[in-house]
Amino acid sequence: MSFYDVVGSYLFWAPWIGLIAITAPLVILGMGWRIFPTMRWLWILSSLALLSLLMIAVPAAAGALYPDSQTSIAGMLRYGAELFIYFLVLFDLLAISFLILDLLTLTGPSGIRVERRMLRSASLGGYHDSQLILENRSDRTHRLEVREDLPEGFQCEPESHHIQLGPRKRIELDQRLRPNRRGVFRFHVVYFQLFSRLGFWRRLIQRPCDSELLVYPNMQQLDEYALLARTNRLSLIGVRRTRKLGQDNNFERLRDYTQDDNYKHIDWRATARRNKLTVKQFQQDQSQRLVFLLDCGRMMTNEYRGLSLLDYALNSILMLSYVALHQGDSVGMMCFSDRVEKFVPLRGGSDQMNRILHGLFDRFPSMKQSNFDDAFLYFSKRCRRRTMVVLITSVIDDVTASQVTGYLSTLTSRHLPVLVLLRDHRIFDAADNPAMDQDALFRSAAAAQILTWRNDVLRKIQDMGVLTIDSFPDQLTAPLVNRYLEVKAKHLL
Repeated sequence: MSFYDVVGSYLFWAPWIGLIAITAPLVILGMGWRIFPTMRWLWILSSLALLSLLMIAVPAAAGALYPDSQTSIAGMLRYGAELFIYFLVLFDLLAISFLILDLLTLTGPSGIRVERRMLRSASLGGYHDSQLILENRSDRTHRLEVREDLPEGFQCEPESHHIQLGPRKRIELDQRLRPNRRGVFRFHVVYFQLFSRLGFWRRLIQRPCDSELLVYPNMQQLDEYALLARTNRLSLIGVRRTRKLGQDNNFERLRDYTQDDNYKHIDWRATARRNKLTVKQFQQDQSQRLVFLLDCGRMMTNEYRGLSLLDYALNSILMLSYVALHQGDSVGMMCFSDRVEKFVPLRGGSDQMNRILHGLFDRFPSMKQSNFDDAFLYFSKRCRRRTMVVLITSVIDDVTASQVTGYLSTLTSRHLPVLVLLRDHRIFDAADNPAMDQDALFRSAAAAQILTWRNDVLRKIQDMGVLTIDSFPDQLTAPLVNRYLEVKAKHLL
């Protein structure tokens, strides 16, 4: 058999033999023990590919430069190429032996234990501290990459941990979780990658580690409101000071002066007698009642800047609930879509804020037509005393508008209804589009027609004695609080 026949036969069969020799063990390791090669295999594969190309190039160059097979130089090149084949085979065997020896250094997962520590509640968009506690109960050292099983909408800093865990050692890994969705989330497992000593192999394992996390709306706005209220700077967030028609001047008690008190309420006689600044505290009217009817149907699925209309409504409801409860009023809430999903009865006190928060945090908009019939019937059976009823929704068709108008008109005789309609930024932007091309003009005309119809609906509702708020979702909090303070000041309830 000539030299070219040997080279040709090797070039034909070598790739197939090599492919089978490499893939068959990898498939067995992956399916049986979840062991896979790492990216460091590219180093060896690149070296083998380069040597194979040289083996092909050298005989080809010899045949092209020295076509006469009797030339001594050509014979030497062919002999060198034949030796190169044996060298390549020897290199392949050494590489395989090297990988097998590194595979034997890959540790088993039997001695690894994991535990997760974190608080059960977190705030939307904020960072939540968490700890993973790893324990190695074996006598071998593990090289690990640890990664959390994150629910959808979560971020983790850092994304993974690369550690070396010694025998009989225990380590705590600090991380920060950032939830971008509200609701109840469960963490089921923790993922591990065990690496061999030289890093050419990895074993994928997972350990069960069940935890539950309740993600609530961000309550930072409530702290900001309390701070601005104490320093009389509520105008910075758009809350207006409303002049009251008839103050609550019923004296309740004397108490020590604080820095945020009005100096006009200082009782100078009591101050002189006690030799300490003393102020008068007056009773507030605590008989008012406030109920939110929150639409969770398809009208609230529209999004703006990554948040749905329902998310913006929840933030405003929490703010107004906080203000009303601190004013001494009773607050309740009802969420509905095609059915009544949640009802929080009317109550006062600081604990009611927690009840409202628990009732709202896992509510999401659904692609269902809202059933106003069941919602208003459910409300009328459970609330018979005069109440300020705040309905938060959005209307885009005559059917929904007629239902809302009809049911609110029936409430005016017994309750004080307030309709909150959320605007769509896209419709208003389309109506204000100054472009002069034909498509933009058609869109602007259609958007303007929708806004005109919407304005007619609002005026019709206002003529029936219903208070209205027409606001963009991201600007709803200040108008809603202002409307409530106006109702309190004018004693409309």
